[in-house]
Formats: sequence, C-alpha cells, structure tokens
Amino acid sequence: MKKTTQGRKKIEIKKIENLSNRQVTFSKRRNGLFKKASELCILSGAEIAIIVHSPGKRVYTFGHPTVDVVVDRFLGGDEGGGGEARGVHAQLGNARDFNRQFADACKELEAEKKRREVIENEAKIVGGSGVERWWWGAAVEEMGLDELEEYGAAMEELMKNVMMRANDLMLLKSSNCLPAPAPEIEAAGDESVLIQNNCFDFENLIDFPNQL
Repeated sequence: MKKTTQGRKKIEIKKIENLSNRQVTFSKRRNGLFKKASELCILSGAEIAIIVHSPGKRVYTFGHPTVDVVVDRFLGGDEGGGGEARGVHAQLGNARDFNRQFADACKELEAEKKRREVIENEAKIVGGSGVERWWWGAAVEEMGLDELEEYGAAMEELMKNVMMRANDLMLLKSSNCLPAPAPEIEAAGDESVLIQNNCFDFENLIDFPNQL
C-alpha cells in the first residue's frame, strides 16, 4: 500500500504567532533544554546555570550544583576558592538529604498502598472452612484510629440500610400474614437492632453492598 502521509517536515525557525501554540512549544522546549543540560552535567561533570523567561514573564532556572554557585563564580571570576568549595559541598549534602527523604516518602507511600489493598481485600475473605466472612467481621483490634473511625461510620450506615430493608420486607410480607400490629424496629443501643414481627424472614435481610 502506498504511503499517504508526508512524513516528518523540517520546522521553519521563526516566532510562533499563535499564543497558545507558542506557550505549548515553550513548555516542551524548556523541558528538553533542562534535560539535555542535566545529561551534560552527568556525563562530563560540567557546572551549568540556565535562566529562562517565559512568554508570560515567568522565570525558570536550572543549575548544577546550583544556579547561585555558578552565577557567583561567573560574576566574581573565581575559579574555585575554599569558601565556595565548602558551599558546593553543603549544597550537595542538602541534595543528598532531599533524595533520602524522597526515597523514604516513596517507601511509606508503597507501604500505605499495600495496607489499603489488604483492607480492601478483607471486605470479603474466604476462611479455611469455606465460609465467607464479610467486612463487618474484620478484627477491630488490628485496626488503627483512622480505620476504626471509617469502620464505625460504615457500621452506622449498615444499620440504617438494615432498618430500611427490614421495613420494606415487613411491609411486603404483611399483606400475606394475618392482621397484626404494625411492625416495629427499634435500635437497641449502638451495637444491635431489634426486629419484632412474626412474619419476618431474617435470612432475606442481607441484600446490600458488602464493602465499606
């Protein structure tokens, strides 16, 4: 099949008149410039300072080891005094500290992700006996404060759903039963629900989502 595209074209180097296109081009080229400068520093050990003003009058900089160190050396004509060398070493030490903190933060983030996955998986666990255990049967003694607060809020929502579902079922079944007093549902404290109705089938109650 004959190729219908025109392939890559050489872009004419001139100012882009469209403001939106100009801003997009600036952003892409700026990132490319800083990336190339970083590669040059790594490969050759060069010390580089770049200061860029955007079309919107914003300033972007790149420097290795820092912009201030390179600019001060350029303006002062100093090829590397003792005080400046100490400043460079201090800057590099700070950079290593930041990198270490960043790595620690990444590890903590991964640990939190795994912890969240475990909590989500515990929403429905199959035990050794083959009996399904739902999220409300989770071991609360293993939960932290935030998890306990979420667990308590979910239990309150569950109780509301139970009461609403029970009312619906009892109203539906009352038409098939002998005349009897209106069904009554009372909250017995904060941990249980008392349901009074001779025609109520409790096995049909669990009919709601099983996740927090």
